[in-house]
Amino acid sequence: MGLLHLFSSRQEKIDLIQEKKITTIAYEQIQLSDGTQPVRKPLSQIGGRLVAQIGAHLMQNDAGGKGVLLGGMGGVPPAEAVVIGAGVSGTAAIQSLYGVGAHLTVLDTDLDALQVIHETFPGVATMVSNPNNIFRATAYADLVATCILIPGERPPIIITREMLKGMKPRSLIMDISIDEGGCLETSRPTTHEHPTYVEEGVIHYCVPNMGSAVARTSTYAFLNAAFPYIREIAKKGSADAIDENPAIEMGAVIIKGELKKLSSSKASVEEGE
Repeated sequence: MGLLHLFSSRQEKIDLIQEKKITTIAYEQIQLSDGTQPVRKPLSQIGGRLVAQIGAHLMQNDAGGKGVLLGGMGGVPPAEAVVIGAGVSGTAAIQSLYGVGAHLTVLDTDLDALQVIHETFPGVATMVSNPNNIFRATAYADLVATCILIPGERPPIIITREMLKGMKPRSLIMDISIDEGGCLETSRPTTHEHPTYVEEGVIHYCVPNMGSAVARTSTYAFLNAAFPYIREIAKKGSADAIDENPAIEMGAVIIKGELKKLSSSKASVEEGE
């Protein structure tokens, strides 16, 4: 049991689990009948809320950024921030950036989600997510946060190297989807000790498990959500818990070494968890 992210793991890890005939229950894959993922949700929210906190620091000159204050000043416009994905982590990122006064553009494929953002956050611009609009929005952005999830699958590549070439020098892009493999052509995992690198003149932040930077908050939030499932599995044993609880069954991606199809019953793009 753990936050396993098996569909973005190395093949040798999968092979070893299958060879040992292990049953795995991935907390991030536990899913209710309405498609929500209750254990993943608080960690996704924390990742989204950290966008403004970490992004503000990385945009400072002393951190290698271009020296832009997210909220601006009297006579100086705020930073241009773009959030791609208005799901769980995307909405949390929007809330945090909106709170510090950044000028926001939000893209998503779901018109209903965009309508909610439009009604909840006055002044935030919303656009349908497609390659043309992503290219337009990233070209003027100081900060881009990509918050895309397709439950049970790796997120698609939505920002290409060519799009990066059109971005402003020393702008910042944060791939919040890196835990699932990332959604930039140029993404590769980094660490909290060395969180960024530069490709095509654009600063990349691609740290998996962003919430570990605020480990105390993340631990309490995670256990609040996960403990009912941990207790059920401990009481019933893995086999009965998987058989009797469909949410846990969704998380059991490998059963006694047999790999299930890593996909969701609701396989639509939820941009942002």
